[in-house]
Amino acid sequence: MPSQPQYLVIAAELRRRITEAGLVPGARVPSVRKVAAEWGVATATAARALAALAQEGLIRAEPRSGMVVAAPAPSPNRAPSAVAARTSPSAQYELTRERVVRAAIELADEEGLPVLTMRGVAARLGVAAMTPYRYVAGKDELVMLMADAAFGERGYPARAPAGWRARAELGARTLWSLYRRHPWLAHLSPITRPLPLPSLAAHAEWIISALEEAGLGPAELCDVHVLLFSYVQGIAIHLEREEQALGTSGLSEDEWMDSQLPALGAITGGGRYPAFGRMLGALAAQDYDLALDDLFELGLRSLLDGLSIRFSQG
Repeated sequence: MPSQPQYLVIAAELRRRITEAGLVPGARVPSVRKVAAEWGVATATAARALAALAQEGLIRAEPRSGMVVAAPAPSPNRAPSAVAARTSPSAQYELTRERVVRAAIELADEEGLPVLTMRGVAARLGVAAMTPYRYVAGKDELVMLMADAAFGERGYPARAPAGWRARAELGARTLWSLYRRHPWLAHLSPITRPLPLPSLAAHAEWIISALEEAGLGPAELCDVHVLLFSYVQGIAIHLEREEQALGTSGLSEDEWMDSQLPALGAITGGGRYPAFGRMLGALAAQDYDLALDDLFELGLRSLLDGLSIRFSQG
């Protein structure tokens, strides 16, 4: 007898745990990353297992909370209550392209872009697996719509601050805040292949118009704009990578660092790298934590300071 696909094995075990533990509706169930880490499978397999349970009606998506245990289905001999009717997907809203895109954004925010599938979006919406295809052609189009919507969540004041530096700084911080909110955005494309998105062009327009005040020629204007954008994107890439590392290893950043202490001690203990060893020893004494927000601010100030000197020298 052929063995079951791995995702069905995982779904069966999760179903057993939910049933035997008597979890109440609304109780959290493991995320895709946690399921993948526990069973040692790809995130796509873990996502498929959860999608199978969602299609059964055993679990459902809760905005900003992930997957939770669903309320039991009403008896076939009893009409749904008024509350249930109001909270069912069909009664709560009509499915639209915007709803599909928003559900996909929430899924990517919680689980990362590699987990995103059309089937997973359908499960999150509580609809049949093929229903999202009525609104988008496929995953590629969906991701572009997601990115355009995400980059469009923040804009700029009608009255710009004075000076190119203040405007460029505001543009960089606005982009950082969007990457902070949606870490998967930083992984969509390299800077050599910019995305043709209206909302992303709005951020480019803001920064380029600021840099024009410095009197740059077209080539240098393009290069400096790409430099600023790539700096923000380059730091932001590590937001999602840390979440992926946490999901696959099950270790927090501090726990992972603690696990590396023997290896680091072996590297620095022989005296071959004295400066590195002194720095690590001093940081340990200070209980230092590497914070990406602080690193972003330090790098942005340093980059703008350097550009200020360059522009002043002509």
